Parts: sequence; structure tokens; C-alpha cells
Amino acid sequence: MTRSQQIVKLRQYLKYQVIPFSKFYREAFAKNSLTAGDIQTWDDLRKIPFSSKADLVSTPENPRRSLDFVIVPDEAELKRRLSTVRFALLHGRVAAKAALESEYRPIFMTSTTGRSAEPVPFMYSQHDIENLCKSGRQMVEVIGARKDDRVINMFPFAPHLAFWQTHYATISYPVFCLSSGGGKVMGTEGNIRLMAKINPTCLIAMPTFLYHLLRQALDEGVRCDKIRLIVLGGEKVPSGMREKLRSLVAQLGSPDAAVLATYGFTEAKMAWPECASRDGSPTGYHIVPELGIVEIVHPDTGEPQPDGTGGEIVFTALDARGTAVIRYRTGDCIDGGITYAPCPHCGRNVPRLVGNISRASNVLAMSFDKLKGTIVDFNELEHLLDGLREIGAWQLEIRKLHDDPLDVDELILHTEKRNGGTDEDICDHVNEAFSAATELRLNKICFHTAAEMRKLHGVGHEIKEKRVVDHRPK
Repeated sequence: MTRSQQIVKLRQYLKYQVIPFSKFYREAFAKNSLTAGDIQTWDDLRKIPFSSKADLVSTPENPRRSLDFVIVPDEAELKRRLSTVRFALLHGRVAAKAALESEYRPIFMTSTTGRSAEPVPFMYSQHDIENLCKSGRQMVEVIGARKDDRVINMFPFAPHLAFWQTHYATISYPVFCLSSGGGKVMGTEGNIRLMAKINPTCLIAMPTFLYHLLRQALDEGVRCDKIRLIVLGGEKVPSGMREKLRSLVAQLGSPDAAVLATYGFTEAKMAWPECASRDGSPTGYHIVPELGIVEIVHPDTGEPQPDGTGGEIVFTALDARGTAVIRYRTGDCIDGGITYAPCPHCGRNVPRLVGNISRASNVLAMSFDKLKGTIVDFNELEHLLDGLREIGAWQLEIRKLHDDPLDVDELILHTEKRNGGTDEDICDHVNEAFSAATELRLNKICFHTAAEMRKLHGVGHEIKEKRVVDHRPK
């Protein structure tokens, strides 16, 4: 689907679904004196005001604010539409009512994880479930899964997009899939027993949880020699983490496994995968253009960026019912931007998001001395730490010196050794890498066992393992 075709679809979607039936966007378009007919070209997208998580979060005055984004049809309006009349004449009033309920009635919900703000619910109708299956089928095809694959879905069992996208993807393809529910349901030991029994060809999980799982499986002498795909989601996947997972799987008996990442977020109601490259390098996230428009804008000015230029990811739904967002600022930035060139690895002619994704909320102001503050980009630190071969699992802790709210900040690294070496040598190398990349030095490095790191990360207790924790007094 071309950009011009997406604009035609958006114009129809705005005219017949969003503006008449979404309270938030009906008011936003009226406030800006906009109609669907004003969106004729790609450049016209800038006329539409941005929305963001701040618009979805409940307030004391409006505790059900997220429902303003739900498409709630007006029965009288639908009855006047020629399409509804024709359907009723052809199939009868009972069938017409059932079709409208299937299209609009909310029957399912996911929610944001609530790590940086309170969870926000997103509603799905049967129409949305069918779209989730559609994006899921394309995901399975892009990653190169086969119908004879044996998949273990280790995403946490929760109202969380990653789990349900995987569930509907493997059902709609179809491929054999056993959902373990991650560490919170079966525990690390239960997931390892499943791996030993099923000998899977594909593992789907969050990277930090999977790292801990594979380390423990290796310690227990488990052998899995059929794994050819590792599909990751729910967290960023730096290149160093890919290499560590690839190395662990090779030691389990599967030296040729491809490690692929996916990118999704609750508000899109779908996720996008990478395909497998011959050299194992990232190939970009393959977007489903008929279900959504993705723009890249300057994170400060909001101005659209040229193709191939980094910036903030903005998403517009094209076929959603239930909760729907238009020009939604995700807060995620990607350094390579978007490209419309065919994928050089799989040949698919769909838009791709290219490069490393980071979150603006992971950039914090810290005071390492009493005279001035320092801006610390934890996205950069995650890539740095995952790339260090001397350490395995890690957690960055922010504290106040002496636990005094008025004192300076401390940055402490908790980690485990990976390839031997003395404590002193590892500390020197880690701090040298920190200084070279960030002009920072860690206040302290604390070494732990693998079991202690699992406990620090909250493996089996948290939906997302805790890699950066802020223990400063609030």
C-alpha cells in the first residue's frame, strides 16, 4: 500500500468512524476547524493535532478518560447509512445488528504496563481481533516460521500486547505453540522443563527473562538442539544482548539460531517484526501499512522528518475499532528513521523502521556533584552494558549518597561475571568503557551470582524485569 493509498484510507476512516464516533477526536477536529476532507495529501497529516499518553491518563475530573478514545457508534447515524440499509436488505435486520456488534462491541482488553504512569486500558472489538490475527499472520511469515515449528511463548500471561499478539499470530498461521505464561506462571524451572521436553524450534520471550532462563538451563545441563528462531519483544534488544543470547543457545546445542526483535506498543494494537538476515544484523521492523500510518517527527519541534532521518515515532490507526489513536506520539525515538525501500534481505516492499529505539523517559537529570546537574541517557548505557563481554546480567541502581535526599546522586552497577577475570580488571574495563562513552564513572560495581541477579531483576514476579531502578527518595 502506497502513501497516497494510505491517505485515501485515512480520509475514509476519519469521515465514517473517528470523527463521528470518537469523543476525543470529534472535539479535537472541531476545535481545529478540521474535517476529513482537509486531509488530501501526506503533507496534510501535519494539520491533525498530536495526541499522547497524557491525553489518555485519568484525571480526578475525568477518571474514565481513556474511554473518550473508544469508537462508540451512534445507532441513529448507522441506521441512516446506505451501507447499513443495503446489508439489512440483503441479509435481514438480525444479521445486520449482529454484524454491527461484531464490528463495534468491545469484547477484549489489553493495557499499558504502567511502568512510568498508571496503566491505560485499550479496548478491542471482534473487528480488532481479526486485525490482530492479520498482523500476527504477517509477523509469522516475516520471521520465517514454518508450520512444522514448535514454539514456546514465554511472554507473561497478562493483558499485555506481546502475549496476545503471539497467541493470535500462532493460532491464525497456524503453528504449534505452547504458552507458558513466563516466569510468573510456571517459574524458571517449569519453563526449562518445557524446553527439555518439547525441544522447541522457536522461543518467543522478553530478552532479560530469556537470558536468565538460558543461563540456568545451561547450568542444569539441558540440551536443545533444534532452536532456529529466537523472537524477542517487550524490551529493547541491543546488539550485545543479541550476541549473548545467540552464544547461550549455541552452547545448548543450536549454533545457527537467528535472533530477531519485534517492536510494538499497546496503542498500536499490533507489533512489527524483523526478518532474518544472512549475517544476523538487524533488518528493520516491517510495518503493516494497511493497518496504520507511521511518521517520524522531530522530538522537540514535532516537524516531520525526511525518510532515513531519526526522530520520534508517531502512529495513526487506519482500521481500528474499540480504542483508536490518531497521530499518537509514542515517546519512542528511532535513530535510523523510516525507509520505504524494499527490504534487502527478504525483498518485502513495506515500510520499515530502522535503527535503535530509545525512550525519552529513559533520559534522567542527575546530580553527581553539588554544583550542576548531569543528563544521563540510560538508553545509551543499556547498549553499552549489553555489549560488554565480561559481564552478563546487570542492573543499574540510582541512589542518594548516605540515603540523604539533599546529597548527591550515586550510580551503582549490579552485575555478574561472564567470562572470568578478576573483580579489579572487570571494574577497570567497565569504568573505562563508561568514561569513553559517557564521561561518567560508576560510583560502585557490585558482583552477584546468577541467582542473586534473577532476584534483583524480579524474574518470575515482574512483567518486565527491572534493569534500571531509581531508589532516590521521592
